[in-house]
Amino acid sequence: MQILCTPTEDANGEANEGDCWLAGFYQGQVYFPALGRIYRGAWCWRRRCCRAGTWRGWILPCIVDTVASSAGEPQSPRRPESRSRLVGQNAMAWRYLRKSMFGSSGGESEEEDLQAAAIIASMGRKRRWGGSVFGHKIYKRDRAAAERLLMLKYFDEESIFDDDQFRRRYRMRKPLFLRIVDELTTANSFFKQRRNAAGAKGFSPIHKCTAAMRVLAYGQAADAVDDVLMMGESTVLKCVKVFVKTVISVYQEEYLRPPRQHEIEEMMTSNAARGFPGMIGSIDCMHWEWANCPSGWHGVYKGHKSKPTMILEAVASEDLRIWHAFFGLPGSHNDINVLHRSPVFDDLANGNAPEVEFTVNGNIYSMGYYLADGIYPDWATLVKSISAPVSKKHSVYARRQESCRKDVERTFGVLRAKWKILHSPARLWNPRDLNSIVRACVILHNMIIVDEREGRMWHSFITPSGQEQPTLQSTKIGTSLL
Repeated sequence: MQILCTPTEDANGEANEGDCWLAGFYQGQVYFPALGRIYRGAWCWRRRCCRAGTWRGWILPCIVDTVASSAGEPQSPRRPESRSRLVGQNAMAWRYLRKSMFGSSGGESEEEDLQAAAIIASMGRKRRWGGSVFGHKIYKRDRAAAERLLMLKYFDEESIFDDDQFRRRYRMRKPLFLRIVDELTTANSFFKQRRNAAGAKGFSPIHKCTAAMRVLAYGQAADAVDDVLMMGESTVLKCVKVFVKTVISVYQEEYLRPPRQHEIEEMMTSNAARGFPGMIGSIDCMHWEWANCPSGWHGVYKGHKSKPTMILEAVASEDLRIWHAFFGLPGSHNDINVLHRSPVFDDLANGNAPEVEFTVNGNIYSMGYYLADGIYPDWATLVKSISAPVSKKHSVYARRQESCRKDVERTFGVLRAKWKILHSPARLWNPRDLNSIVRACVILHNMIIVDEREGRMWHSFITPSGQEQPTLQSTKIGTSLL
């Protein structure tokens, strides 16, 4: 706490009430920068004040200066509103200091109470949040020019960069991005272009979504896109937070869900050809470092990574699609603790598991399973490798199991490479914001997987028999999706 103080006596004992000095009071220490002195504790403070001849000898709030100025002394050139606010603050600071140091011996008069109440009442109500703030520096950014340049680069008919460059920098094809922009604008009015109080146009929906995508895709700081998109740091952060929350609310039901019956049948057919009939995915955990974790939480969020982290549990299939994502537990947990708190087997426990039937060694099974590593428990729904194979048969099985289990590892690698914000340490403070970012990245990842699968181009050619046969030209997805 800092208060304005007036020493009533100088070194020679002469009155010097016109000089206002700044004094700081914190944990029993009072410091006068003008005097260069530190007084520790209430006892030393009172003893020094007694030497000065009065217990108010060295500290006096500005309310005394105001009363003196009303008697005819010159006032400092200060606005009336600011002066009344400053006087009210110092009056409250003086009363707090007197109570904390002298207790009930400080005394209070009814006149002082009435005077402090009148000053506080004259301060008025606090300004509402938002709007222009007097004294803040304003940067005259040319939003219209930045938007025209953005449209010229990527969205005009004769844009500077082609579709491959767009897919590289936006992580998705242009039709998918434009669809996301339209649906988010319909779902949330924040993305609509509006005019401010001066009548100037704000940012367009494409402009706001581009800012959010740049932060997610490249992991840049919020102010790193200011020189390109002409958008302030606070606006960029708001765009990112609103973007991820709107993506979750609009697309979570479709792109972050358990697989449907026909999708399970396709996965089982594909995995049976790989040597694991009945397999419906692989499960594992990933850590995301939290750079701005509060120091008091380090003991909870630090684990074997020696830095504060948060854990993402995911179930992925061969086509790198994520069917289950559970994020938010501190990094001090291991995979078993995360599994015990995860809802991955809630449907199975509630009797809502999908119908699965497969045969292994002549035995019929009606429950699918996930591939997992050695730390997971020995459950019927988790198939692990053999850590120390002793025969050739065991060696072949362990090699096949570890190869197929790498689906989830490859998914984590693609997820981090595609969304660099998950690769670099998280710089936000609120764990809820980090949870929203991870879930939104998973949803966008699944949307890209589905779009790449549906967007593969079919070409027809004429066979010698005169029948048209379709041929498949695969896009750059990195894995086979059939």
